[in-house]
Amino acid sequence: MKTENKILQLLKTNGAMTAKELASELKVTTMGIRQHMLQLEQANDVAYQDKKAARGRPTRYWSLTKKSDRHFPDGHETLNLQIIESVRQVFGEQGLERLIKQREQETFVHYSQKLNQLDGLRPKLEELAKIRSDEGYMATVEERDGEFWLLENHCSICAAASSCLNFCRSELQLFQNLFKDLAEITREEHIMQGARRCAYKLMPLS
Repeated sequence: MKTENKILQLLKTNGAMTAKELASELKVTTMGIRQHMLQLEQANDVAYQDKKAARGRPTRYWSLTKKSDRHFPDGHETLNLQIIESVRQVFGEQGLERLIKQREQETFVHYSQKLNQLDGLRPKLEELAKIRSDEGYMATVEERDGEFWLLENHCSICAAASSCLNFCRSELQLFQNLFKDLAEITREEHIMQGARRCAYKLMPLS
């Protein structure tokens, strides 16, 4: 993988980073990273923000632009805007809602077959993250102070979700149903509301 692609992956997963942090992750020189950042900036894939430091010069943080989305998976080809609009025109909003519900039910069965082979919240959540990553969501799992987080750094159905937010509502319900006996799930960050990722918090049930 090219260094510039690795940089894009790191920024997608970690959010804003400095050239020094990127150089440390990729085991290259800071000067080399700055050269790559210049090329990525010229391509409008990254932008920077200078933040005041406790001492000395401001620290420069690099992050992805909206244009950088073209470098990441855009799966679920059947859920494109044309199909959604066609369903609306032919079957109305109720027909579209039935389509979303059917997709949710089929996905629930698919995920459950994988998760039911495992015991415990953490193993099941890590398996879900693996499945979601395979689908293009770039999902990871974190644990903080007894709470678990499912972090999805990319939305592979972004176009569909932008056209119909019920897809997003359906995915939250899907996760809640998958873990209803193990955890309470809320969505704390949402790409459709301007966040750089979707973040789901899981509070284990006592």
